[in-house]
Amino acid sequence: MGRLLESYAVGTWHRAADEGRPVLDAVTGEEVARLSSAGLDLAAMVTHAKQVGGPALRALTFHERAGLLKQVAKHLGSVKDELYEVSFSTGATRRDTAVDVDGGIGTVFSIASKATRELPNDTVVLDGPPEPLGKGGTFLGQHVWTSRPGVAVQVNAFNFPVWGFLEKLAPAFVAGVPTIVKPAAQTAYLTELVVRRIVESGLLPEGSLQLLCGSPEGLLDELTVQDHVAFTGSAHTAGLLRTHPQVLHGGVELGVEADSLNCSVLGPDVRPGDEEFDLFVRGVVTEMTVKAGQKCTAIRRAIVPRERLDDVAEAIAARLAEVTVGNPRDEQVRMGALVSLEQRDEVRKAVQSLRASADVVFGDPDRVEVVGADAERGAFLSPVLLRARDGAVEPHDVEPFGPVSTLLAYDALEGPGGAVELAARGKGSLVGSVVTRDPEVARTVVLGLAPHHGRLLVLDRDDAAEARAAGGHGSPLPVLVHGGPGRAGGGEELGGVRGVLRHMQRTAVQASPDAMTAITGRWTTGARRRETDVHPFRRSLAELRIGDTIRSASRTVTLEDIEHFAEFTGDTFYAHTDEAAAQRNPLFGGIVAHGYLVVSLAAGLFVDPDPGPVLANFGVDALRFLTPVKAGDAIAVTLTVKQVTPRTSADYGEVRWDAVVTNADGAPVATYDVLTLVAKEWPTPPAG
Repeated sequence: MGRLLESYAVGTWHRAADEGRPVLDAVTGEEVARLSSAGLDLAAMVTHAKQVGGPALRALTFHERAGLLKQVAKHLGSVKDELYEVSFSTGATRRDTAVDVDGGIGTVFSIASKATRELPNDTVVLDGPPEPLGKGGTFLGQHVWTSRPGVAVQVNAFNFPVWGFLEKLAPAFVAGVPTIVKPAAQTAYLTELVVRRIVESGLLPEGSLQLLCGSPEGLLDELTVQDHVAFTGSAHTAGLLRTHPQVLHGGVELGVEADSLNCSVLGPDVRPGDEEFDLFVRGVVTEMTVKAGQKCTAIRRAIVPRERLDDVAEAIAARLAEVTVGNPRDEQVRMGALVSLEQRDEVRKAVQSLRASADVVFGDPDRVEVVGADAERGAFLSPVLLRARDGAVEPHDVEPFGPVSTLLAYDALEGPGGAVELAARGKGSLVGSVVTRDPEVARTVVLGLAPHHGRLLVLDRDDAAEARAAGGHGSPLPVLVHGGPGRAGGGEELGGVRGVLRHMQRTAVQASPDAMTAITGRWTTGARRRETDVHPFRRSLAELRIGDTIRSASRTVTLEDIEHFAEFTGDTFYAHTDEAAAQRNPLFGGIVAHGYLVVSLAAGLFVDPDPGPVLANFGVDALRFLTPVKAGDAIAVTLTVKQVTPRTSADYGEVRWDAVVTNADGAPVATYDVLTLVAKEWPTPPAG
């Protein structure tokens, strides 16, 4: 008997009271593990997540959570060889496992890095600028994102036991929401190993991650409003989840990634011998054979110009003939086994359905030569390429979740519109690609396909190398959204910070400027300012406070200043150099100072020149020139600490200053945010 997998629940490893059901090695057919959740208290798991994990996470800032995730990713990288060895039992080759294991670890790194760069070192996120709600400036609105006091439940598919878990964990964790992961039975032993190594590391707060190995029956009954379920799997199971009372009436949020008949379109401009022709063929073969075609993003429909159908079929078949199927531990094997004998049977049934309107071009779904293993004991299947007959319906309805793809023809003489129509018949897909050298073809196909797809890849010889390095058609990227409309489930994951915010609540807050400043931790126009005798640039990060302000002396902008700036910079635009032409300009009515001259002079008014806590200026945001400055006008600056963001991994942090440049009448002539790096501590100069 294989080892009985354990669940990690309520701070301890739980072993089921019964023997469980067997999980077989996809290659040898031998029992590799047993699975059961008998005796597991699901209600206690949910309570533990909400009462222990949630508060612990929400006590940390986004940067602190991201820092913990980076440590987890590094730790998993150190045990990667162990994960690779176990992954062989799922039928995966080393190339397949790299997509799963390395891809999962890389996704954690990416989400953590994006969170550190794009989210504040705080527990609240501002969504857009404040909205004035009155004429006097005393009442305004601000959209904010805050952490939900719920739990994120992930119900994962068998094909990516590591990536599928980690790509859902990372955004939820950064958002401050604890996770309960329920892996698919067929590959749960690999997910359990990853969770075990994470738990052993002691890096994550208790309650922030729990594991359910076995049946999740009854889990949704324990969920309520504020809770989120992310499901990856079949449309049938997704339909059952959508009708669950807690989803329909209990406020549980459900995200679904389901069946997807993804396509790749060969542009009408591509000919045999073109680099794009080879890119198309290689892409189809890759998506058929990586993970033995068990990818929700694999190319199920290859849509080609009718006059290229024979050429494409011949080229794909020739490449498939070079694919060695067998034991993934054998270095000469390019495609391993499907995850189980049951899954092989399901793919064979799907191929049989497709053959109602398509002919087999390559492969035999019932027989395959295998290297280093028993073809019947292991879940092996030959790659199968079909060619649809005109009017075929099945390729747009049947998803063979294995190494199977179908060629479909469109009439290229009528343009790429026919390809768009065929692709749309898939009723919504996760990803589509178009291979073309013609930018107009790319535009037509992309705009036509966009409403039906969550992601689109445009491939040509110029981006091929980098696209391939990024994973090509079939690899979701952590910085881009993953999901699709319609048949693909309508859910959405990843997308950098977008994936984090999807786990949070957006709320419109209405308040006075002072109250809004206190709520958001960011100074709001109209709020009180703290004017002191000490220049803010002399204050370290530890000493600065939101609202600290300096009002500069004034400076008169002279015609000589304007002329010198024009000559020195080469910016001799007529509004700065030609009085007659500037007089005719309806906006200026005469020579005006350069906007960048105004900003430069403003810096001279507020900068403290001596060495101090301010280490560097690294940018300016939201610069706007509001009122022209003419020769003889006097300008002054009001500089206010708007936001303070310590960096957890450095001895300095970021300070955002609100800058308002005004003229002698007090009218704003320019507004912008100044971004500086400021030391956390700065030595006090000795007395005397």
